[in-house]
Amino acid sequence: VHRLVTYIFVYEDLVSLTCGAIIIWYFAGSFEKNVGTVKHCFLTVAFAILSALLYLLLETVVSRASEVEDAKGFMPVAFAMLGVSTTRSRMKRTLFFGVRVPVVLVPWFMLCIAWFIPGSSLLSNLSGLLAGEAYGLGYCFCLDFPESVGSKLDRVFPFSLLRRIPGLKYIPGSLAERRALENS
Repeated sequence: VHRLVTYIFVYEDLVSLTCGAIIIWYFAGSFEKNVGTVKHCFLTVAFAILSALLYLLLETVVSRASEVEDAKGFMPVAFAMLGVSTTRSRMKRTLFFGVRVPVVLVPWFMLCIAWFIPGSSLLSNLSGLLAGEAYGLGYCFCLDFPESVGSKLDRVFPFSLLRRIPGLKYIPGSLAERRALENS
C-alpha cells in the first residue's frame, strides 16, 4: 500500500531526476501559489494515490496489448496539477511554442513531449493527467476542503514549523492571506 505514494520519489538515472526536478519547480510551484501550501501537500498525496490506482486499473488492460513501463517519479502528479490548472483556467487560448492553442490542449501536447523523457511512463503520466482533469472538472469534489480548514491547518504542526523556516516560501491557505502576501 505504501507504494501508492512512494513511487513519486523513485528515479532511475540523473536525466529523469533532473527532468523531475524541473517539473516540480515549474508546475508544482505555480500550483502551490494558487491553492496554498497545506492544500498543495494534501493534493500531492491525493493525486499520487489517484494516479497510482488509475495506473493499476489501466495497466491490466494495456499490458495485454503491449509492454508497460513502471510508474515512477513525480511526473504523474505534475500532470495532475497541470490538468487541474488548465481545466480551471479562465484563459481560452495560450501560446505554446509560439503557436496559439486552446489552453485545455496544452497538457495533452506536454504528454506527447514527456513520452520522450527517459524513464518516463506514458501510462502513469496519462493516469495523472486524467486524475487532474477529473478533479479540475469537479468529479473529485470530496478532495476539496474549505479555506477555513486550510487556515486552521496553517497553524498546526508541521505547517507551523514550515512557516518559520527562513528561505522557505510558505503560501497561506486562505485566498485573502495569499493576496496580501502577493501585494506585499
